[in-house]
Amino acid sequence: MTEYGSTDHEQLMKRLRSAQSVDEVTYPAPSQQASLSLDDLPRSVACTIHQGSNVTSMDFHPTHHTLLTVGCSNGEISLWEVGMRERLVTKPFKIWDLSACSVTFQASIKDSSMSVSRVAWSPDGNLIGVAFTKHLVHLLAYQGSNDLRPHLEACSNSFSCTLRKKIEAHVGSVNDLAFSHPNKKLCVVTCGEDKLIKVWDLAGSKLFNFEGHEAPVYSVCPHQKENIQFIFSTAIDGKIKAWLYDNMGSRVDYDAPGQWCTTMLYSADGSRLFSCGTSKDGDSFLVEWNESEGKIKRTYSGFRKNATGVVQFDTTRNRFLAVGDDSQIKFWHMDSTNMLTSTEAEGGLPSLPRLRFNKEGNLLVVTTADNGFKVLANANGLRTLRAMEARSYEASRTPLEMKVSSSAMGTSIGPVVSKVERVDSPARPAPSLNGVELMSRGIEKPRNLEHVSEKTKTWELTEIVDATQCRTVAMPDNLDTASKVARLLYTNSGVGVLALGTNGVQKLWKWSRSEQNPSGKATASIVPQLWQPNSGLLMTNDVPDNSEDAVPCIALSKNDSYVMSACGGKVSLFNMMTFKVMTTFMAPPPASTFLAFHPQDNNIIAIGMDDSAIHIYNVRVDEVKTKLKGHQKRISGLAFSTSLNILVSSGADAQLFFWNTDNWEKIKSVTLQLPAGKTSQGDTRVQFHSDQVRLLVCHETQLAIYDVNKMECIRQWMPQEVLSSSLSCAVYSCNSQLVYATFTDGNIGVFDADSLRLRCRIAPSAYISPASSNSPTIHPLVVAAHPQEANQIAVGLSNGAVKVIEPSEAERKWGLHVPVDNGTENGRTATSSTTNTSEQLQR
Repeated sequence: MTEYGSTDHEQLMKRLRSAQSVDEVTYPAPSQQASLSLDDLPRSVACTIHQGSNVTSMDFHPTHHTLLTVGCSNGEISLWEVGMRERLVTKPFKIWDLSACSVTFQASIKDSSMSVSRVAWSPDGNLIGVAFTKHLVHLLAYQGSNDLRPHLEACSNSFSCTLRKKIEAHVGSVNDLAFSHPNKKLCVVTCGEDKLIKVWDLAGSKLFNFEGHEAPVYSVCPHQKENIQFIFSTAIDGKIKAWLYDNMGSRVDYDAPGQWCTTMLYSADGSRLFSCGTSKDGDSFLVEWNESEGKIKRTYSGFRKNATGVVQFDTTRNRFLAVGDDSQIKFWHMDSTNMLTSTEAEGGLPSLPRLRFNKEGNLLVVTTADNGFKVLANANGLRTLRAMEARSYEASRTPLEMKVSSSAMGTSIGPVVSKVERVDSPARPAPSLNGVELMSRGIEKPRNLEHVSEKTKTWELTEIVDATQCRTVAMPDNLDTASKVARLLYTNSGVGVLALGTNGVQKLWKWSRSEQNPSGKATASIVPQLWQPNSGLLMTNDVPDNSEDAVPCIALSKNDSYVMSACGGKVSLFNMMTFKVMTTFMAPPPASTFLAFHPQDNNIIAIGMDDSAIHIYNVRVDEVKTKLKGHQKRISGLAFSTSLNILVSSGADAQLFFWNTDNWEKIKSVTLQLPAGKTSQGDTRVQFHSDQVRLLVCHETQLAIYDVNKMECIRQWMPQEVLSSSLSCAVYSCNSQLVYATFTDGNIGVFDADSLRLRCRIAPSAYISPASSNSPTIHPLVVAAHPQEANQIAVGLSNGAVKVIEPSEAERKWGLHVPVDNGTENGRTATSSTTNTSEQLQR
């Protein structure tokens, strides 16, 4: 047993503490408790859904916030679209390869039923992990819509997948399952009745086997603090242990309150650690831990005594805790030990209901006593559900129904669009990874809309034309270094905005925690501070004398510790705390024009050059490992897909190249479909969807979505008046459900990411000062999306200003109206409206 204060304990705790720099500017301490609003809690019952069997585990999709997977006591797995109350798919329990399992396991499943102990989505939303109460683990590949396919099966003494590889798995019940990213590689962590914790890769290889618990392991909680990755585990004897990915054994040994079954969870931002559990005597405990000392920081009160099982809990929005207890859902604010409120959800809950928030915190699902679950929502959640129901209703109406309805109301309508059915695109063999064929990811493509004689029904778009219709904040700037904003990023933590000007100077703005902003995240409601170290240094790049044609480029490390940038000269690596230059490399010519860290190794950098080559550079050894050639003009975009092991490059030649990152060989090249008479010029930028398969492509003439599995365009949108409203930049929202696009006339378009339909127009008059909004020269050059807030963006303007923009407090989201379809499918224009999008953007 490792005691507090021991060498191993201190070593781990020191590594978990956030490093502080003497050069860092300190901000005022936050107030003791942020203002509370019960309206933020999802307490209103939106609907009750009957599952048909006892629900044992639930989890929401990480980005599609109304998509819910459900596991049951009979081994059944279901996928629900709760916004439409529709069960998309049900998978009854089945052994995929019984012959690969041990004789003991085959006998055990005949003697007892197989129940689901845990379901969990992978962080990218492409996989569902399922743990069962008898030996077994399943991974299901989510293909989109209603398509779930077997990906991996592990059972006692055997393992079967496409490789039919056999390895040892848990003996007895698999009690918990979670996903983690050791060494930037997606893995599965499991624990079980055999007192072991195991880590597997997605090909079925066991990477780590942690031994040390003296009782069955009840739960696991993988986490990352700064650059330290570790796993907390809890056993049914009340012991909590912490493990690094090094096979060196447990580093710490804590005692959980109640000393029985306990679950641990971090707050959404990863800054606070909580545990919840029940003792054998039925006493329940909810506590917050002080990680650095291994001690309990606060204990929450309000539980019923003599519980007959183990209470379940969840956290949301870095503010609230929820526990299922005494046939109720009880809520606490994280900073107060007294219960905030509770709800019986109109009755019908079991004694200890299970529960789960979606990632936005506007929906909460709770199990019912009659083999179902209820969906609870706050005001934003109810609006989302109502909007989905309205879209589903209108989409399901036939042309005849709509025509009759319109006639009955004495009004005339435009063309009627029939329901768009979505089907999976025919799959071609996916790229291979070390000889293993990757399963096709969830790419869906709409069938062609049925052409009817009437014109398309035109829906009114949300138009933001006045500053009162949205929230906007300008970044303060007292530095005499004004220049056009060429590149713009949010920090990965979401607390800052980083801008690179055409003069090579980088500026960083940070928000601090306060009573008005308890999370400390970027917000348009509060003015941030222009951040500088006490030394007064600026992050200034090496800029040549003739820098008019220089192309600024920038990339940020995942832990926000370092930023790499260039502006026509050498590439500089800056420390984000001190602003000091750590090193420089790649002196021109040729000059660097785009930078991208390798997603699995920050020491490997892909560098696009102005001579059209791509250098794969190893920082550690200061060496270019290989050069990729094929483009005809400078490189303007690079994007890695971690799931496909592909690098996509784009250039000013309007071409896309696809490279295999295993051997850096070219797979294919594609030329953008430009409007008739338009020559290739201007930058082409690329960004992967969160599914790591769909690719957003932005060129001055168009937005396009490519399926990288097939390396072809599946959706395209083009403004008609190219010269007056060319695109300047476009990005996905953090959940990949929206696309934000900026235009050279100052407009910002918010598009649905799947269909490229325009949902909202933000006019320049809404976010540019009246004195400047009429100036045709002032417009956004770049746009960045907040890494956690899907409806927040930052724009960098041609006059050097940086603005953060969000919807109004009343709306909270951009454009809930059903949009006009202005996209094209595979180069064919879908049924178009009488008012084209470019005209709407110029109004």
